[in-house]
Amino acid sequence: MEQQFRVEYPRPQFVRTEWMTLNGVWDFSFDEERYDQTINVPFVYESKLSGIGTREFHEQVWYRRTFVIPENWQGKRVILHFGAVDYECLVIINGHNILRHVGGQSSFCMDITEYLTDHANELKLCVKDFHRELDIVRGKQFWKEASESIFYTTTTGIWQSVWMEPVSHSHISAIRITPLLDEKSVRFSYETEQAAGCVLETSVSYEGIEAGSFLVKLNQKKGEFTVRIDEEALGCWNTIEDLVWSPETPRLFDVCFSLKKGETMLDSVQSYFGMRKVSVENGRFLLNNRPYYQKLVLDQGYWPEGLLTAPSDEAFIKDIQLAKEMGFNGARKHQKVEDPRFLYHADRMGFLVWGEMASGYHYSDRLVEDTVNEWMREIERDYNHPCIVVWTALNESWGVLEAAHNSRQQFFCKAMYALIKSLDHTRVVVDNDGWEHVETDLLTIHDYEAEREILQKRYGTIERILQEQPAGRSLYVGDGQYRNEPVLVTEFGGISFQKDGAQGWGYSAAISEEDFVRRYRNVVGPLLESEHVQGFCYTQLTDVEQEINGLCTYDRKMKADPERIREINENQNASEGQNGQILQAEKGK
Repeated sequence: MEQQFRVEYPRPQFVRTEWMTLNGVWDFSFDEERYDQTINVPFVYESKLSGIGTREFHEQVWYRRTFVIPENWQGKRVILHFGAVDYECLVIINGHNILRHVGGQSSFCMDITEYLTDHANELKLCVKDFHRELDIVRGKQFWKEASESIFYTTTTGIWQSVWMEPVSHSHISAIRITPLLDEKSVRFSYETEQAAGCVLETSVSYEGIEAGSFLVKLNQKKGEFTVRIDEEALGCWNTIEDLVWSPETPRLFDVCFSLKKGETMLDSVQSYFGMRKVSVENGRFLLNNRPYYQKLVLDQGYWPEGLLTAPSDEAFIKDIQLAKEMGFNGARKHQKVEDPRFLYHADRMGFLVWGEMASGYHYSDRLVEDTVNEWMREIERDYNHPCIVVWTALNESWGVLEAAHNSRQQFFCKAMYALIKSLDHTRVVVDNDGWEHVETDLLTIHDYEAEREILQKRYGTIERILQEQPAGRSLYVGDGQYRNEPVLVTEFGGISFQKDGAQGWGYSAAISEEDFVRRYRNVVGPLLESEHVQGFCYTQLTDVEQEINGLCTYDRKMKADPERIREINENQNASEGQNGQILQAEKGK
């Protein structure tokens, strides 16, 4: 039997019962099309789990495998899906060039029906990666073969699942779900293929109890409708506010979409949503119309054996569990578009996520085009996940290194903010996380100061916050200025603590577990005590390669008792001022 890897269903927000994984052993070769090796998909050749594990740069690699279409798929359309391939690839089916895709972070798919045979089919990929080119969307991937500083091992080729599914000629192609908490409703936008004259039935339920339904006779390819949640039908609940999604109450509604022609079922898709609202009002960050203090941890999404690819679905669950055990209510996924399986577990376990696109490093027309295209595909794919509350367009002026004085790069920051808001007005958007903001919903600051007294003074008044430059960078540039945005410190700490002989660095260093906990308290305490800081993101969840500034080691062993970290994160000394109100509101949920 063929060995399989990462066999869970890859798209949990849009589920069909019939599908086939193409993860497993593929033929593989470097540089030229000769297939003299094998590789374990979806792990890149730089990783141990790929079965290869070399860190040498190869700017072109080849993949090949065969597959047979099941007999019961005959007469249906066959859709081939790639979770992510870094960086540029050509998909070839039975000798036909089908699709060229650019961008290493986004998912893509194609209808391959017309190119298939009844017998064995050959699928090939030619992948090109540009390791030394700094104007591509690369994130934390280093442009040298050996990792260094804040950059890690590069990623080349397939790094998320490959799979196929059959669909009828008439089928549902996309669903966008927008919860409307204030209206006690949910809006559905749909797209279909060849479905004129068909009926789309939608049923919403909560824990098996029907909470609403809608029927649309299709005359056009696209449309939208709104379903009001039937509170009376749910019985045991008093109001819709009792059914909200939050980290403390991760309640999810189930949705079934059925496409029918007469009595014939043509397509059926299962999904879900969380009834939750994200907003900024009067200078406060609100979750479900209530002030909410975000206690986030920076999550690079790397694993020692799989690099950017989690070794298993359980690895996602473990990371979320570790963070929640330490008193964090979310994560900022840093410089990476994470696998939808992580978002699925964050949805059901109650864990906030800041979604972030990998940045390039040098500004160019190519970087602008690739970044825009990747962002459009990312929002389309992950819009329905309730866990995502913030989109981060850029990070620390990467790709816009001259943003302080270059108006073109400032326009790019502003354009990315506007683009994301135009695609998704239901979430908060940060233009350039850390400093040099041009237009943003949140004032986010990166500050690796280690001294408690300095942090207390720095975040003691809003005037002091605005005049400080923790990294020697202005908080606003161009025509950007503070307009009462909520203040969050979204990178800080970074305390290194050597465990199990790991070698590396951090922004400050602890010599023992007791010293580590003390230093953690010294950097978190002033933020919790500040009346003006509405959340934080600690650097970071785990060690990664040469960075040993994680709360856990690279292989997920805690460096300190998680209960001690939780006690600091839940510090009730911040019981006065506005943050005290936020903490009390959070505690009372």
